[in-house]
Amino acid sequence: MFLVTGATGGLGRRVVRLLREREMPVRAFVQLTSRYGELEQRGAELFIGDLREERDIQKACQGVEYVISAHGTNASTEGGAQAIDYRANIDLIDAAKAAGVKHFVFISVLGVDRGYEDAPVFKAKRAVERYLQASGLNYTILRPSGFASNLLPLAERFQQTGIYLLIGDAKTRTSIVSTDDLARIAVESATNSEAQNQIFAVGGPDILERVDIARIFGRIFNREPVIVNPPLFLLDGVRSALGFVNPDAQRSLGTLRTLLANEFFITQAEVDRLETTFGFKLEPLESFLRRYLSA
Repeated sequence: MFLVTGATGGLGRRVVRLLREREMPVRAFVQLTSRYGELEQRGAELFIGDLREERDIQKACQGVEYVISAHGTNASTEGGAQAIDYRANIDLIDAAKAAGVKHFVFISVLGVDRGYEDAPVFKAKRAVERYLQASGLNYTILRPSGFASNLLPLAERFQQTGIYLLIGDAKTRTSIVSTDDLARIAVESATNSEAQNQIFAVGGPDILERVDIARIFGRIFNREPVIVNPPLFLLDGVRSALGFVNPDAQRSLGTLRTLLANEFFITQAEVDRLETTFGFKLEPLESFLRRYLSA
């Protein structure tokens, strides 16, 4: 039995889908208010609970052999990075160990080891990595760059307007990963001996400048992109203003600023390691987008 947290998210949903396609038993940890109908239709066992409640996590881990921690925070998540990215994962690791789980797959973030002090999600995930490594559980830690699936709403908006909002340096490099590839790597990490107790940087096969994403949208929709490129200091101004009225929101924007201000790409050696370990070629970003946007 696999337990997947964050099962209704862009990654978690794909993990559950892949496990069910392979006829593997899976328990999907979901919130009561989330959209989980597809997971139920695919034959996943639903566990409706709250990751901020330790008792729910303990119950969800009963009878489980493999855990894939795919949950994370967004701007509206109550409790933020401390409650969801950190505390929920610590409780999940403890519960997994108590339940005799064979392997724990943790979705971290690329660059988590660079010491970004102003990014709550990065700090939380780095602390979880260390805790997992010291836990005695067999583990795989995956550090992905940005998810390709997160670009789909932006692409649909671009299709309607032709406008692409690019905050900060347009030349900053990235290697956004196909979310389908990441799901496959997460699933296969649980039983691949070469992935046991390993950390993998995970990205797409191509290193792109951020402006290249707008160009990809332009090719897909056959229209010249209008790139709106405000400087990063405007975001800094918003953060400073928020500090007077909503300190939590100000802190959460620190993670966004870190993502916008720095480069997140994997090297060719890291691409080769992934493809050798997991036995498939990584999908380029444009291929991923075309598959979904032409459907």
